[in-house]
Amino acid sequence: MEKIFYTRTGKMALGSRLRMLSALFTEEAEKIYEQNRIPVRAKWFPVLYMLSQNEEKTITEIAQEIGHSQPSVSRIIREMTAKGLITENKKSGDKRQNRVTLSAKGKTLVPRVLEQCADVHNAVEELIHEATHDLWEAIEEWEFLLEQQPLSRRVLRQKKIRESSQVRIVQYEPKYKTVFRTLNEAWISQYFEMEAADIRALNHPDKYILGKGGHILVALYEEQPVGVCALIKMEDPDYDYEMAKMAVAPEAQGKNIGKLLADAIIRQAKVLGASRLYLESNTRLKAAVNLYYKLGFKKLNNRPSPYKRANIQMALDL
Repeated sequence: MEKIFYTRTGKMALGSRLRMLSALFTEEAEKIYEQNRIPVRAKWFPVLYMLSQNEEKTITEIAQEIGHSQPSVSRIIREMTAKGLITENKKSGDKRQNRVTLSAKGKTLVPRVLEQCADVHNAVEELIHEATHDLWEAIEEWEFLLEQQPLSRRVLRQKKIRESSQVRIVQYEPKYKTVFRTLNEAWISQYFEMEAADIRALNHPDKYILGKGGHILVALYEEQPVGVCALIKMEDPDYDYEMAKMAVAPEAQGKNIGKLLADAIIRQAKVLGASRLYLESNTRLKAAVNLYYKLGFKKLNNRPSPYKRANIQMALDL
């Protein structure tokens, strides 16, 4: 029944499947100690092995070296001490700093445990040769890959990809006038203050943006407008258009909408024959500025702006 369940759930239950496999190995490990009549619990092995290689260790040192938590190591130390396998050298009020070592009884078990280790190694090698895939190498590879990028971050990226596929970029229509204004008013008022140029463009986009040869794009998520961005025609010999008035509704942020809007604006500029695209921003808006750099925009120096809030100007060669 368990295998049927995991077949149905698929890779979503990878953690549970690995725990089941881990439990199977732990159960088998206990049997191995029993059949060899070695009075050691399987979970004690990392601590026993570590202390067999060193005279004394603190609980903190052991935890760091074997990758266990300090409370977990402390419990194992207590259990092994109760069985007479460990001697604790209490030099500090902080138990984590007390040094522990194998007792005489513990040391007598080491040769037998090491012999068993050789048998286990050979048995695992036998399993590897019988299997189609080398689990040991796969585990090392997966650990490396997850260190480079944790599963949680990978899942977040897949979520963005899925949600991005549900975003549709459309051309501005009069019915989007209110959302164009309110989305921009919201972010500008949150960080700065509305200026005269903002009020003109947001209240009359048909006159100050569309009427001058510009475009406004709207991002729809589940067919609801959640993002906007404008492409404004410039009267400048060095720049054809300005990318401006980008805003995304707070509830829709994290869905890659800003990137989708920017990509669409760049495509629109290319269709219009533009060779250089310009924008202004503020370094307080770190996410936005980082996005512009990723898109290929480069910082400009000493260019005046009609906006008080603008402290960085950037351009993109198309």
